[in-house]
Amino acid sequence: MVETSAKKSDIILLSPTGSGKTLGFLIPMLSTLKVNANGVQALILVPSRELAIQIEQVFKQMGTGFKVNCCYGGHAVRIEKNNFSHPPAVLVGTPGRIAYHIRNKNFDASTVRMLVLDEFDKSLEFGFKEEMSEIIGSLEQRIRRVLISATEMKDIPDFTGLYKPVFLNFLIENSPTTSVLQYKFVRAPDEDKLEVLFKLLCHLGNKSALIFCNHREAVDRISDLLFKRGLDHGVFHGGMDQEDRERALIKFRNGSHHMLVTTDLASRGLDIPQIEAIIHHQLPVTREVFVHRNGRTARMNADGTCYVLLSIKEHMPPFIDEEFEEMILENSQKLPEKSEWNTLYLGAGKKNNISKMDIVGFILQKGRIPKEDLGKIEVRDFNAFAAIKRKKIEKVIELIRNEKLKNKKVQFEIAK
Repeated sequence: MVETSAKKSDIILLSPTGSGKTLGFLIPMLSTLKVNANGVQALILVPSRELAIQIEQVFKQMGTGFKVNCCYGGHAVRIEKNNFSHPPAVLVGTPGRIAYHIRNKNFDASTVRMLVLDEFDKSLEFGFKEEMSEIIGSLEQRIRRVLISATEMKDIPDFTGLYKPVFLNFLIENSPTTSVLQYKFVRAPDEDKLEVLFKLLCHLGNKSALIFCNHREAVDRISDLLFKRGLDHGVFHGGMDQEDRERALIKFRNGSHHMLVTTDLASRGLDIPQIEAIIHHQLPVTREVFVHRNGRTARMNADGTCYVLLSIKEHMPPFIDEEFEEMILENSQKLPEKSEWNTLYLGAGKKNNISKMDIVGFILQKGRIPKEDLGKIEVRDFNAFAAIKRKKIEKVIELIRNEKLKNKKVQFEIAK
């Protein structure tokens, strides 16, 4: 986030998905944090659990020395309350859970001196208006406020308390870029688009793809079909347990799955790799939804393709005015091979004093594999996940099953 001459002014930052907004507000935030201050100094409200976890991880990786915690629905309230016995300097959370903690006086909101409303438009869309209003009403009136949105907002709600904000607008259409987003549509011969989706995924092979649906029921229905057809993939929507959602993202990030069937929950705020293909299995309901879905690809000077599936009775919505090329799929399609990676689950994590380097050394030495057969590793509080070449993972588990990791007996298995 660019610092202005009005260094302590409230700010409205408009910036597209994937443009580095997290570091953009965390780095300037550091100058406002005081080492010896007590209580929560900065509060960051976000619309989803995944974004809360992502921001917490980014802040920890910055190595500032300041404590950070995150709170969200599905996370143990007991753990969050215990963390407040030594309050973090930075608190990240979803509006519902933060409002709960303020209501129950689990932390003192009067010490907050900076408020960030990240993905504010999405928080409103998710129905968090009342909770955000309640939280902001409990804060001191003249703290610095930063509102971040990925879409233009005609009216900023009064409850935000913004005072003469500085506007930073990076939503400039037709800005210079070397990324190319192609638009293609595929017409299904009848009302059921599942068969044409299967053919398209076979055509794409092992390209990374997000398949978007409007409802979680559609996600589950499509997933069932793909599993029956032998297509490996992940599933991600708000009706899943938090643990299952996180595992789906971990496997997608480390390449164990190339495809993720999802609702619009995955269109923004997630730490996922560059996507090569966006598939709109169900038509987006608004222009904003269409843009945010497509925003997961053709980023950072990489190209991508947007595919829209249309049934025999469907037409392109009027708010989609891009030029599309029709794509004709062959009837015979070869099933893509499984990913070369699979995911190892380790039943110990940061709270057990296990680090990423501990896991690297352990797997390479005890599992007897070269470093090129070990992929992305993610360490969480009480468990960890490591990508290992699929053809080697069962042998690795056999070799390490009875070994101790840092003198600890740990569970090892292929992540479900």
